[in-house]
Amino acid sequence: MSKLIALDDLSLADGELFHDHKGQVCPLPAPLAPLADTHGHLTSFREHDPAVALTRAALAGVRLLVVPVDPIDDIPRRWESVGAFLSWLDEEVELARACLAECAEKGFVPPAFEGVDAPDLLDNIHIVAGAHPYGAEVFDDDAKARLAELLASPRCVGVGEFGLDLGPYSRVPREVQEEVFRYHLRLAHELELPAELHIRATAGDMIANAYVDAARILRDEGVPEKGCDLHCFTAGLKVMENFTSMGCHIAFGGALTFTRSEDIREAATFCAERKLLTETDSPYMAPVPLRGEECEPAMVAFTAAALADVREKAGRSSRKATYDALWRNACGFFGL
Repeated sequence: MSKLIALDDLSLADGELFHDHKGQVCPLPAPLAPLADTHGHLTSFREHDPAVALTRAALAGVRLLVVPVDPIDDIPRRWESVGAFLSWLDEEVELARACLAECAEKGFVPPAFEGVDAPDLLDNIHIVAGAHPYGAEVFDDDAKARLAELLASPRCVGVGEFGLDLGPYSRVPREVQEEVFRYHLRLAHELELPAELHIRATAGDMIANAYVDAARILRDEGVPEKGCDLHCFTAGLKVMENFTSMGCHIAFGGALTFTRSEDIREAATFCAERKLLTETDSPYMAPVPLRGEECEPAMVAFTAAALADVREKAGRSSRKATYDALWRNACGFFGL
């Protein structure tokens, strides 16, 4: 990929970062503090180029990106080794650095945040590592060795994503998922790292609900001392309160912005400010007004704006206070 192609892909001819599938401008919500995408799959794009996505994220005001890496799905399926993956990530960061330099020559630069000592995005890209529940049946000794190597990387700041998936696409036995869940939680305790949980429930089945089982397992094993978040939160107020009462953070993504997501917005409204996080789960679940597009880390700008809006509308906090909390919480959660 040449820098020229990258800049063409950014579609900056009109000075706008975001356009919908019809080419219409989707104005960027002006961030009131540095943005954090605490869970963005840079490894899974079909349409976006990773270096271009990093460039656009920086221009949108993102100053922290945490990339989940799977020792089964990503390695060795996409990269032959952990070293090959880490080298690839370094290369994409350097490509993005070159793209940003060319953008600056044309007058496009990341927003500045007065009074905030935030690193540049390309100096603040980290990973978490864990086996998704879909891979629990093949989480063997080789996968454990790859996971250990990933967790030892200087870029690594957590264990994840792992957990329970009782949704319609999972074919992995519940007891197998639980065994791997517990293994990862024990690693988080041992290595003194935070954990990112993937929890997907069976619609309408509260007895077999994955959230019920996840809470039981967390009580058994203990929430890691460094913290635990429910990534891509799509449940409601009662589920949120159950997990925050155990000390967990709640990471809100694009689903917060969907028309029928009143239950998620209610949870976001009443979630304790110190437990709020934002993410994209890119390339999945792009937020409104870009729903249907392939999601990317820059789109966390829309989710953060929606979260700040619902909390201000309910009288919970000002928009600025929410933005500040989202940045502060993300840095604190990962020990950065």
